[in-house]
Amino acid sequence: MPVSIAQIVIDCDDAVRLAGFWSQVLDRPVDEGAAPYFATIGLRAPDGGPALMFLKVDEPKTVKNRVHLDLTGPDWKDEVDRIAELGATRVAEYQEYGTHWVTLRDPEGNEFDVGAGMG
Repeated sequence: MPVSIAQIVIDCDDAVRLAGFWSQVLDRPVDEGAAPYFATIGLRAPDGGPALMFLKVDEPKTVKNRVHLDLTGPDWKDEVDRIAELGATRVAEYQEYGTHWVTLRDPEGNEFDVGAGMG
């Protein structure tokens, strides 16, 4: 049997704070046991989506992510505004290859995209 994704791990400075941001973005509670060095959301999510794990690391983010999340939904443009109000920073907007999306950064600078036709 092949391996499967257990969770997607995001390095950060404050695991609880970043888990709280993503909890609001994805409407999933922060799982029990969160601490400044380690927090998760979605470990037992009923929708079966992947869990996110946030791990404190000593070094700051210095370059573009090599892996990022793509988020989508029917009202994705409104979601971009909502997510920015939660603390994300808009980076740029793109329309290429039949896809329209906005790149943002979470409060710790990790890039992610929200758009149409991403799934």
